[in-house]
Amino acid sequence: MKISNKYTVEGLIFISYVLFAMAWVGGTASMQQVMNEMKIDSLASASFISGAVTLAKILGTFVSAWVAIKVGIKYAFFIAGLLISIGVFTPLVNNYELLLICRFLMGLGGAFMVVYFNPIVMKFFSVNERATINGFNAVAFNVGTAIIMWTMADINLMTGSWKTSLILFSLGSLVLSIIWLFVEYNSVNDAEQSNETSTSLPVEHYTYIQGFKDKFNWVYALGYSGLLALYICLFTFYPKAGISQSKWVIGFGILGTFAGIIYSKRFVKRIPVIRFSGLVIPLMVIGMSFSSNIMLQTFFAMVLGFFAFFPVTALVSIPHELPKMTIQRMTVIFSLFYSISYSFATIVLWGFGKLVDMNNGDFTASFLLICIVSWTLFIGSFFLPETQQNS
Repeated sequence: MKISNKYTVEGLIFISYVLFAMAWVGGTASMQQVMNEMKIDSLASASFISGAVTLAKILGTFVSAWVAIKVGIKYAFFIAGLLISIGVFTPLVNNYELLLICRFLMGLGGAFMVVYFNPIVMKFFSVNERATINGFNAVAFNVGTAIIMWTMADINLMTGSWKTSLILFSLGSLVLSIIWLFVEYNSVNDAEQSNETSTSLPVEHYTYIQGFKDKFNWVYALGYSGLLALYICLFTFYPKAGISQSKWVIGFGILGTFAGIIYSKRFVKRIPVIRFSGLVIPLMVIGMSFSSNIMLQTFFAMVLGFFAFFPVTALVSIPHELPKMTIQRMTVIFSLFYSISYSFATIVLWGFGKLVDMNNGDFTASFLLICIVSWTLFIGSFFLPETQQNS
């Protein structure tokens, strides 16, 4: 049996990342139970798990292009799925070091997978279809996160326990990885399109060194990095500051992504939607961070969630629309995009926590930091190329 239908292929990669999000966020939500079973109550130990996650994201996204070049995109995606399925051991291990390794490898798989979305989309879909498909892929993690945040208790009730739920999520990833092997990737040359609706692409050997020298990659990654730092802060530090509107950011983020897909189909210019959203985002962050009214905070969170994801379809589409783009160059671009932005976000998160400690638990200075950082998308929009000249 061979899988060659491009929509079936898209379904596989979309559901694979939804399941990763469910296993990842579900594991985080159940971490207290995991730590209790291992009789570990140290906050330092818990912070090491977060550190392993961050390292996996930075390292994984950076080396993902190298792995893809060595084994090809098809088998690189398969490896990503296998690494994600290692999450099956999260509720089973009784050793802290093994838990750390398990979460690291799982995060590594997720980091690989998010980079491979774009070369796979480029392989199977025509230029006119990619914006829509990229938009769907961009919302996959939010869909998985939303399922866990809103229904984890119900899922646990259906399966009988949180352990069974986590095991089933990871087994689902394993099954999809095996099914992926039946995809007819046509990997004779990863720089050529395989479907009849697309044209052949030029062959080009694009290395990490070339990627680091390319100004576009730095503008692209750093423009997104402030938004990424903000997103992580919303779920890491804001609840500790008494602002717990995270679920509204997720929910309206899904709506914003779908609105962005529709908008990008009707209005093909990329920069205007990125710039406008980049202007709205920091204003909403300021309102949510410094308002003392819960209703207003919720409103700001809803608008923030919508506009944080509204420009994602346009943003992710830009590399696909650059002249003479190849699959190898695409893979390197997104490898650097995520590794650079995660590295920047990690520094911001460290600074956020450090400022809280320096000010004896007061979040004011830290909120100011994240408000400043959240302007990067708006600033970056003035340096990104407009790939569509028709309105």
